[in-house]
Amino acid sequence: MIPSAQRPVADLLRRLAGGAAPIETHISAVFVGPDTVLKLKKAVDLGFLDFTTLAARERFTRRELEVNKPFAPELYRDVVPVTRAPDGRLELGGGGEAVDWALRMAPVPARDFLDAAAARGGLTPELLDGMADAVGAMHAALAPVAGVDSAAAMTAAAEGTRRAALAAGLPADRVVAWSSAMAAALRERAPLLAARAAAGRVRRCHGDLHLKNLCLWRGRVTPFDALEFDEALATIDTGYDLAFLLMDLWHRLGRAAANRALNRYVARTGDAGLVGALPLWLSLRAAVRAHAEGGAAGLGYFASAEAVLPRPPPPPGLVAVGGLPGTGKSRLARALAPDLGAVPGALVLRSDEIRKRRHGVAPEERLPASAYAPAENAAVFAELAALAGEALRGGHAVVADAAFLRPEERAAIEAAAPAGVPFRGFWLKAPLDVLRARVEARRGDASDATVAVLEAAAGRDPGPVSWHALDAAADPVTAARALLRASAVVP
Repeated sequence: MIPSAQRPVADLLRRLAGGAAPIETHISAVFVGPDTVLKLKKAVDLGFLDFTTLAARERFTRRELEVNKPFAPELYRDVVPVTRAPDGRLELGGGGEAVDWALRMAPVPARDFLDAAAARGGLTPELLDGMADAVGAMHAALAPVAGVDSAAAMTAAAEGTRRAALAAGLPADRVVAWSSAMAAALRERAPLLAARAAAGRVRRCHGDLHLKNLCLWRGRVTPFDALEFDEALATIDTGYDLAFLLMDLWHRLGRAAANRALNRYVARTGDAGLVGALPLWLSLRAAVRAHAEGGAAGLGYFASAEAVLPRPPPPPGLVAVGGLPGTGKSRLARALAPDLGAVPGALVLRSDEIRKRRHGVAPEERLPASAYAPAENAAVFAELAALAGEALRGGHAVVADAAFLRPEERAAIEAAAPAGVPFRGFWLKAPLDVLRARVEARRGDASDATVAVLEAAAGRDPGPVSWHALDAAADPVTAARALLRASAVVP
C-alpha cells in the first residue's frame, strides 16, 4: 500500500500515466502509461532499506537510473521531481519545491517480460541463449572490485537467510539442517571463492537477476531493475549473480532450461570455474526466495534449496562426444547434459565455441580458414582439456563436444579427468551421404564445417578409436543414456 503522505503524488502520477492502477511491490509503485512509465519509491523503512526521507528517495532513484542505464539506455530515461506550484498544485518537473521523485522509463509490453514468456512456454532455446549473452555482456562490462571477502559475505548472507526463514515460519528442523549443509559447503568452497575474488570475478553486479527483471527490448534480451539500495548485496561474484537466473529457470522450467543458459554463458565468457560454487549459490538464492514468498510457494523454493545441497554431493563424471562433422555431436551433448551430475546438469564444452570465443566473435559468426591452422587447433584442444579439468575438480560433470579426430586429442580429454572421475567416450558414425546432407542444411550453428571440410576429414585415418561407437544416422541419444546409466558416469 502506498503511504498516505504520498497518495497525492501517486494520484498525480496515475493521472499522467493514463489512469491505470499502479503495479505495486513492497518498495515501489509503478504507473504504466501508453508512452511513459513513472516509478515512485515508497516512503518505507524495512530494515534493510530506508526510503522514509525525501533525500533518500532522491538518492536511490538517481542510483537506480545510474546502475540500469548502461545496460538499458533506451528503457531508462531520467529522474524527474514532483514539485509543488505556488498555488499548491503538484506538477511533474515543475519549477517549485520538490516533494518527491519519480524515475521515468519507457513502457514494455506485458508479454515481453521473460517471466511472462516462461509462464506461457515461450522461452525458446534462442531466448535462453539471448539471456546468457545479455548477462555475459553485462558482466564483461563491469569493473572488478578488490577487497571483498566472498566467503565471509556468503556466510553472513546464509546466516541472515536462516534467521529470516525461521521468522517466516518455514519448518525449523529443515531450516537448521539446510543451514548446516550450507555452512559445510561454504567451508569447502572458501578457497575457490577467494581465488575467484583475486581473479577479478567480484564486481558491482545486477544483484536481482531473475526472469521478472529481464525483458525483450527492441528484440534483444535486456536486464533491468538492478538492485540499487545496497551496494554490498550487489557487489558479488558474477557467478552468484548468474545463479539467481539459473535458479529461477530450474525452479520454474526444470534442469534443461537452466542447463542451456549456463552452457551458453560459459561459452561466451569462458568462466567454467563458476560451477565449483554453483550448488551453494543456487541453494542460497532459492532459500532467499523461500522466505520472501512464504506459504506453499515458499515451501517449494525451500525444497529446491535443500535439493541442490545433498550430502554427499553427486560425483562428477566426464563424457566426450566425437566424430565427423554432421554426426550430431552437439545435439547428443546437449541432450545428455541436463541429467548428469549436480544441478543444473553437466557443463558442455564445445571446441567450436571455444574457438569463436578465442577470436572474440559470437558462436554463430563464421571464421576464416586461418582460424583452423594447426597451432590454433592445438590451442583450442588444450583449452578444452584445461576447462574440463577445472570444472571436474570443482565437482561438476562435463560433456566435451569436439571432433576428436586425432589420437592425441582423445588422449588429452581422457587425461583431463582427475583420479577417480569416471570417463565415457562416444564415437558417432553415419554414412557420408547422410553427413553431407546435414552439413549442407546447417544454419546458425557454431560449426564452420563445409562439405569440403567433411570430405577431407573423412579421408583421414583417425587411428584406433576405443570409444563406444553409436549409430548417428538413427537416434544415438537413447543408446547413450542407457550406456551412461549402466556405467559409473551416472549414479
